[in-house]
Formats: sequence, C-alpha cells, structure tokens
Amino acid sequence: MPLALLALAIGAFGIGTTEFVIMGLLPEVAGDFGVSIPTAGFLVTGYALGVMFGAPLMTAVGTRISRKRMLMLLMGLFIVGNLLSAVAPVFAVMLIGRVVASLAHGAFFGIGSVVAAELVAPQKKAGAIAMMFTGLTVANVVGVPLGTLIGQSLGWRVTFTIVAALGVVGLLGIAKLVPDLPKPEGVHLRHELAAFKNVQVLLAMAMTVLGFGGVFAAITYITPMMTNVAGFADGSVTWLLVLFGLGMVGGNLIGGKFADRALMPMLYVSLSALAIVLALFTVTAHHKVLAAITIALIGALGFATVPPLQKRVLDQASGAPTLASAVNIGAFNLGNALSAWLGGMVIAAGLGYTAPNWVGAALAAGALVLAVLSAALERRSPAPSLVVTGAGQRHAEPAHH
Repeated sequence: MPLALLALAIGAFGIGTTEFVIMGLLPEVAGDFGVSIPTAGFLVTGYALGVMFGAPLMTAVGTRISRKRMLMLLMGLFIVGNLLSAVAPVFAVMLIGRVVASLAHGAFFGIGSVVAAELVAPQKKAGAIAMMFTGLTVANVVGVPLGTLIGQSLGWRVTFTIVAALGVVGLLGIAKLVPDLPKPEGVHLRHELAAFKNVQVLLAMAMTVLGFGGVFAAITYITPMMTNVAGFADGSVTWLLVLFGLGMVGGNLIGGKFADRALMPMLYVSLSALAIVLALFTVTAHHKVLAAITIALIGALGFATVPPLQKRVLDQASGAPTLASAVNIGAFNLGNALSAWLGGMVIAAGLGYTAPNWVGAALAAGALVLAVLSAALERRSPAPSLVVTGAGQRHAEPAHH
C-alpha cells in the first residue's frame, strides 16, 4: 500500500477524533460556558449538519482545483476550526469552530476515497479505501478515549489544541506524500451532478443511511442502556466504547478485503448479521459479558459495510465520482442523526432503554432489502452504462458487478 494512504489515514484520525471526542467532554464544556448539557449538545448536532451540507458544497468548490490541493485546503479548514474551538471565549464561537471543522469532514473522506482508489490497482480499490478509513476507526479506540482523558484532567481546550496539531501533521503528510494526480479532463460540476440520476448510486446512498443508522440507533444510547440495564458503572462506558472501536477497526479491514473479491455478497452477509445482532442486543443488554461482546460485534458488522458501500458509489458513478463519494459520507451522518432521533422517540414513548436496538435492527434489515433490490435491478439491465471521459466525450463501459 502506498505511503500516501498513511497521510490520508492521519487526516482521517484527526477528523474522527474531533467528531466523537466532544461526546465525552460535553459536561466540562457546558460547565465552562455556563450552558445546559442539551445546549452543549448543539456542538454534536451542529457538527453532523455541517458534514451533511458541507460535503456537497466543499466538493463542488473542489471541482475547480486539483484533488491534492483540495485535500490540503480541507485540512487547513480543519485546523482553523479546531483552533477556534480551543480558544473560544464564548459558546457561540465554539459552535462556529465546530461547524468550520465539520465542513472539511465529508469532502475530505469523499475526495480522499477517490484518491485512495486511484493510487492502487483496480482489484485493491476497496482495500485502499478501508486503509484510509482505518484512521477514523482507530480514532475511536485511541484518539477519543485519550482526548477525553486529557480533556478531563488538563481541560478540554488542550484536547482541541492537540487535535489541531494532528491536523498540521496530516496537512504536511498530504503535501509531502500524496501525488498531484491530474484532474479528470472535461469533468465539470454538471457531470458530477449527473451521477445522482443513476438509480444505483441513490440505492447505495440509501443503504448507507439505513445500514449505518442501524449502528447509531443502538450506540447513541449506549450509556443509559449499559448503566441502567446491564448494570455497568459509569466509568466502564469508556472501555465499552473502546471495544466498539476495536470492532470497527476489524470490521473495516475485513470489509475492505472481501469487498474487492465479492462486493454484493459482502453487503448481504454484513447487513443480515448486523440486523440479527442488533435484535439480539435487546436480550444480551441484560448480561454484562454478552453486552460487551455484542457491542464489539455491532462495531465490526457496522463498519464492514463502509468500504463496500463507498466503493459501490464510486463504481456506479465512475465517470465523475467525487461529489457522489462525498455525499455518501454525508449519508452516514444523515443515518446517525435519523437513527438517534428515532431511538430517542422509542425511549420517550416508554419502551425502555433497549428499544433503540429494535429500531437499529429494522433499519439494517431495510438496508439489506435495498441491497437485494439493487442487485436484482443490475441483473435485469446489463446494458452498458455511459461514462464521461476526455473532454466530456462519452463511451460505453460494461455494467459493474
């Protein structure tokens, strides 16, 4: 694997850390600014919305410059956003800092996926995408617990300063290691937008929303579920999240490996197993050991879908994949927001802390149905798909399987 993938993984590590570390530091931030915990929660919501809207916006801006330069620009935004959060005198400034940092997120993973896939041979593309996403998964095992620990002992501002420094390392790595790949000739924003007319691209994005939404339905409410139902102490939640992160690392690498061999079968297996494990979590959540094993499995099965879904979008939008790739990252965040909301609704309805697991199982099952439908449609229409090349010329390319 090329060294350039390491630079992308470092950037991904910084982005993953800043996205999730705030959840562990909300009480400290709320206390410092004199706001309530729900108000401080806007730092999470604002970030997710920034990713969703920033992904297509920043990628559209990036169609005019080389991908390497755009990746460097995005890391610059990330550094500025985190520094702004670190020195924020009032809550509103911190919120702005979070939104600025979030604007880099979707486009970085979207453009980074395209670059990673272009750095390797065709049969290794999903593995290369998984390599970059390893930075994001390792952030959950190392970056988030460490960042939380530093924030609780030395102050949350120190955490955000360190994250900004990670961004500087990522920026230098991209500048030094990522080759300046030529921008595809004749691919303009209208070609990028044309990918959204492809039913297969839209189906892959819907699978992303539902599949990853299944994971977040359960994980968003992991603290009340584990302390009130399984009987864990508050301090144990950090270690349970480390287990979830370890599962993510393993699942991501396995997903990348097998997606290069058999993409759709990999999706069938991971989504079926995810739906079953989430349904079982309503039972295993009552037993400490079984709950811990289930949490690791949810991380593994959830992230096993990420490289195949990202590659599916790249394949189906092969003429102009950058915008579709970035919007698919936004789809993960849409899934997170939607499932967290649905999970909250079933708890508020008095169905108990394990009820979000049923929501997650239903969402994962929905993603599986879409995967089967997508494959059936592909079998029925083996006609060549039109791909934009050269100066906007089109040529036929066989349908991807």
